[in-house]
Amino acid sequence: MNLEPAPDGGVVLELEDDEVDVLRSWVEQLFGLIAPDRVISDDPLAALVGLEANRDRPDDPALQRLFPDGYRDDEAAAADFRRYTEHDLRRTKSEKATVVLESLDRFAGGEAPLALDADQARAWLGCLNDLRLVLGTRLDITDEADQEDPWPDDDDPRAPAMFAYQWLTYVQGTLVEALTPRHP
Repeated sequence: MNLEPAPDGGVVLELEDDEVDVLRSWVEQLFGLIAPDRVISDDPLAALVGLEANRDRPDDPALQRLFPDGYRDDEAAAADFRRYTEHDLRRTKSEKATVVLESLDRFAGGEAPLALDADQARAWLGCLNDLRLVLGTRLDITDEADQEDPWPDDDDPRAPAMFAYQWLTYVQGTLVEALTPRHP
């Protein structure tokens, strides 16, 4: 992977074929996890203005991390918060994942290196962050101390996922650096 700032505020990205394949697989899985779904309200006025029925807190810890409660000590307020925000959050996260998938399609079409404008690069950042949140939750990474020496023993089945988490962290950090304006 190689990432360079572009003169227009975006980035120029080069990925190896295997990196494209792995990223595509992860983003497709993420998309399946976060794709918007509608829980239509029985209330005609709420349905008319696009409000959903009350939503329950997700059982999946990764979804809880992606869509946290707005109110931790008030379940009714948390349900209202989810009702008003979760669909739009899912839509926004799905749009970012779609930008990444479309970019990866351009790689598969032979367009390399790939120029991403600033908006596309920010979509990549959001999607990479979501991927890291899901993977970190699955690996039970809770804080920076867990990341200092994240390598399990060679016989630990988590080793490939830990490597993937570290690689995503590297890609995200490199993208942030490339997007950070440089002042002389």
